[in-house]
Amino acid sequence: MSAPVIIAAARSAIGTAGRSLAGVTADQLAGPVLAATLARSGLAPEDVSDVVLGNCMGPGGDVARSASLAAGLPVTVPALTVDRQCASGLAAIDVAASLVRGGARAALAGGVESVSTAPWRHWPPVDGADPVRYERAPFAPAGWDDPEMGVANDLLAHEAGVTRERQDEYAARSHARAVAAREAGAFDAEVVAVAGVTRDDRPKATLTVDKLARLRPAFRDEGSVTAGNSCGISDGAAAVAVVDAATHERLGVPGLRILATATAGVEPNRPGRGLVPATRIALQRSGIGLDDLDAIEINEAFAGQVLACCDELGVDPLRVCAEGGALALGHPWGASGAVLVVRLFHQLVGSSLPEVRSLEGRLGLAAIAAGGGQGVAMVVQAC
Repeated sequence: MSAPVIIAAARSAIGTAGRSLAGVTADQLAGPVLAATLARSGLAPEDVSDVVLGNCMGPGGDVARSASLAAGLPVTVPALTVDRQCASGLAAIDVAASLVRGGARAALAGGVESVSTAPWRHWPPVDGADPVRYERAPFAPAGWDDPEMGVANDLLAHEAGVTRERQDEYAARSHARAVAAREAGAFDAEVVAVAGVTRDDRPKATLTVDKLARLRPAFRDEGSVTAGNSCGISDGAAAVAVVDAATHERLGVPGLRILATATAGVEPNRPGRGLVPATRIALQRSGIGLDDLDAIEINEAFAGQVLACCDELGVDPLRVCAEGGALALGHPWGASGAVLVVRLFHQLVGSSLPEVRSLEGRLGLAAIAAGGGQGVAMVVQAC
């Protein structure tokens, strides 16, 4: 069976919650990104068999369907919204790849999150008391250890022996890399204007290790995770076009062949580890070793979490997110996994990586952890 191929990839700018994209709803955010991805792919709208989008905190009602219609796709094209928490965007691309393997000619997939416009919800009132605001979804059933995400990843870093100094150094480097990439125009080809916004809000040129060292722990008094070495809560959307081998050959465009994907589970109280077993399984399925990879995009939810995972996998952190990651760009939950693939597409199919080998054959890994103790990973190859 021929492997599915990604032939186009785009994203919105990533806005810090409450800032540049604060008034843009999820479907308004994803619609232009889907439309641009379709236009870049060379596909006709009627070629698209399905639209699959990840989303965590949207208004419900099948956000993917609403975004598909906002993008101008025919009403005959169905759409599916998936929720694997922070891994939703990458899981959506995996679902699209499965649809293509099953006979679909093409699918659009990715993710979207508009934290700024997400509805407020409340638990039903009990015994006449005022309703209580629904603050977050439970990641495990009652009776299980289910810490807040920041606490869980602070504990993960502590247990893995990741020092505060390493975390601050990693976070400062992510910002510096993202700023340098932005100024060099590395994001220009992938970012679609939404509501006139084309520039990521969060990367800071002035963020240094010294400044980060002054910040107090954010989640535990004795912890090492701070607001500075954590990702930002963000709005954003990302999408790719996935096609079968015959369509790829007919269009004659460069792309990323999806060699393998994997989804795995770990203890829910340490969700940040979820990407470790997923990465190992995806690499094993693809027959690719870590040393063979030309680009590695791991979602940077917390610097300590990324470093703990890198240490466990045996990956040099310097190889991760060469142009900055979510610590600098932001973490629009339902979209972040798709953002990783968009970044890989423009690094591997574009020209932003050093010429370590010819364009064809370059290898990349996208990996992301998710609430509930899960992880998704994908191995791709330029073709």
